[in-house]
Amino acid sequence: MTFQVNRFDSQDSRRTQPRKGVKSRGLIQKLKHYIFLLGVGISWGIATPLNAAERITLQLGPFQQLVAIEDLETWAQTGQLPPTLTPYRSLLTPQVQQVLNRRLQLDPNLAEKFINDLLLSADGARLLDQIGGVLPDSSLDQLKAALFLAARQANGLSVLSFLRAYPEETVTINASSAIAIVLQMNRPYLQSQLVNPILEEELTVADTPEFSADFDPTVTGYQYVRERTLRLRDPDRDRSIPVDIYWVGDTSGPLVILSHGFGSDRKFLTYLARHLASNGLTVAAIEHPGSNFSWLSGVSLSSNIGEVLPPSEFIDRPKDVSFVLDRLARINQGYGAFRGKLNTEQVTVIGHSLGGYTALALAGGQLNLEELRQFCHKRSPLERSPADWFQCSATDLQEDKVELRDRRVVQVMALNAVTGHLFGNTGLAEVEIPTLMLTGTDDAITPSLEHQLRAFDQLSGPKYLLVALGGTHLSVTDRASLNEAITNSTLVRELTDKEAEPLRQLFRGVSLAFIKQLTPEAQLYKPFLTPAYAQSLSSPSLSLRLSTQLPPSLTTWFQVLTVSNQKIAIRFPTLNHGAIGTLFSPFANSPKVLTQTDCCTGQLNQIFTNFMNTYNRRLTGIS
Repeated sequence: MTFQVNRFDSQDSRRTQPRKGVKSRGLIQKLKHYIFLLGVGISWGIATPLNAAERITLQLGPFQQLVAIEDLETWAQTGQLPPTLTPYRSLLTPQVQQVLNRRLQLDPNLAEKFINDLLLSADGARLLDQIGGVLPDSSLDQLKAALFLAARQANGLSVLSFLRAYPEETVTINASSAIAIVLQMNRPYLQSQLVNPILEEELTVADTPEFSADFDPTVTGYQYVRERTLRLRDPDRDRSIPVDIYWVGDTSGPLVILSHGFGSDRKFLTYLARHLASNGLTVAAIEHPGSNFSWLSGVSLSSNIGEVLPPSEFIDRPKDVSFVLDRLARINQGYGAFRGKLNTEQVTVIGHSLGGYTALALAGGQLNLEELRQFCHKRSPLERSPADWFQCSATDLQEDKVELRDRRVVQVMALNAVTGHLFGNTGLAEVEIPTLMLTGTDDAITPSLEHQLRAFDQLSGPKYLLVALGGTHLSVTDRASLNEAITNSTLVRELTDKEAEPLRQLFRGVSLAFIKQLTPEAQLYKPFLTPAYAQSLSSPSLSLRLSTQLPPSLTTWFQVLTVSNQKIAIRFPTLNHGAIGTLFSPFANSPKVLTQTDCCTGQLNQIFTNFMNTYNRRLTGIS
């Protein structure tokens, strides 16, 4: 599913030398979702510029129809469908209405730099080419002018403000090209959504008695938890690493290390640290100074955003953990409060997001930078999830072979981990120690299929997969310590309040049971590592599943991920609720032979089926 745009000549400013670098999580989320809004808005046929555009001409083959922008705005604000939009009823869903009402607020003083940085990048050039294919009569100057004007609007940048700012009375939109762009939007997330019903059906334990046990591992232990912050200085790497230690008087078992995600801090799992400590484990929550919240908050749009996530962080983060273990080993031999409390020879690492990558690298995962560079070079920016942007930062690493494994680490838990192509197709097969992975099927930051399920499939040691059907990227983290700007974002839906508590409760019990497998109490805690236990804590908003293997039908999806856009035959499982079934794609040569893009967008294809069928009938009448 491709199209070409040949309108722009070689003298366009977009052809200048691109700037290198990777955007921050905040910027990338905003940029990605703005692009998504723009693409969706264009695909519906929206238009009307600030001082000119009042209507759009929607093209679908020889068929054309005028649509007033005012009608679309009315529908977006009220939900009432004007007569002119009736043919698009099947497309104008409540989700689309929500998308149209979202806005990205930019500092007017920095808006021009933001747009310029985008346009001068290689990704910006490709984006304009693709958007240009949707607006076939537009020029580069018109696209730039609309972006600059819309970005400066006091009420924010949105699909509607972009089209209102377009400097023509009528905007012509190529619907086929627009649909093609929408089908590419955050493809990994769409893939994850499509496998959601497979996971729910095939991981469900049916006809089992109600789960019962002699005790509850989610209950706080009886011991009083002490807390202290250490600040450890690594002069060799010029890094100061804060570490929060949680411990009790009667300590046993491995030392637990917590590694936070990008833009977060060492408080991200405070509830878990206290729970584990109250049950006799010592916990050390470390903070990575090159990718924590303080680092991110010190970066603005006026900074060189290519330096927001330095490639060296992919090396420094695992080294932070190894350095902390070295220092804690010495402290453990001293005569202070920590003497004998820090078992640095037997370590469990729990990492979230980029911390999940950190944990897997320490467990023996081998980076594959050659494969990563191929992925980052080929993947369209419209198809990338935020985690894809993160991982592509590592392409600038100078060393292709890096040894990050720390043999003191004997267990890892990777929560909503960033993996993607960092470890290639075989790098995680080197992980032979017990590993527990958590995935949320509504995670738009690190989409489940490419970042957790494919990674889980590669692991060669004992492993557990915890699935939160409906869970998002931040559902497992400590609600009290989350940044309000992130949790209240209208651009990325996050399930973090009371609705996410069943997942946090389950993780209290499962993590304690998982760690206890390294102690004489292993069999006592074994029942809490079963599918029945996870399922017993499910709620209407979160269905929870636990398994030691993937459903066999997901093997097909991993084959799809490794063959690019080659055409392959796919046999989909038959699901009772018909979530996938037989997929119709107006862009496929045959309903049985689908390209990668087509096969992974079944839900969108269902939406477009009525749209295309309606106008196919009209086109037949015209011809």
